[in-house]
Amino acid sequence: MSDKEVILTQDGLKRLEEELENLKSVKRREVAERIKVAIGYGDISENSEYEDAKNEQAFIEGRIITLEKMLRNARIINNDEIDTDTVSIGSTVTVEDLEFGDTMEYAIVGTAESDPLQNKISNESPVGKAILGKQKGAIVDVTVPAGVIQYKIVDIKK
Repeated sequence: MSDKEVILTQDGLKRLEEELENLKSVKRREVAERIKVAIGYGDISENSEYEDAKNEQAFIEGRIITLEKMLRNARIINNDEIDTDTVSIGSTVTVEDLEFGDTMEYAIVGTAESDPLQNKISNESPVGKAILGKQKGAIVDVTVPAGVIQYKIVDIKK
């Protein structure tokens, strides 16, 4: 992730800041303690506890660097910027699957915040791309691996 702009909602910013703080203040100390204990076991060349702790330490340090870069390049979407006439990042959109009649509600977020299990989809996902910039009542075609799905935008809200 170079210096690419990272689009975040206020909630997403808060979550990333909390994760970063936890990694720096809690996880770093925990891993340092695990390394210290593992070194106490003696020969580190054949010490799996030491190896595991060092691997975790490398992961944590990498994640800290990634989070700091994301926060440095963050553009925060404020609630006032969210338009309820047109789908934009930060919108919560209700769509209806025209083939099956199912309705789903998605929050459109930047890639850093996307979590399909929480119905937070990225503006770069197939559904996100298809509905971005559209208005209530619009019918959109979404190309997915299984084919093309038609959605109707039923509602747009903040």
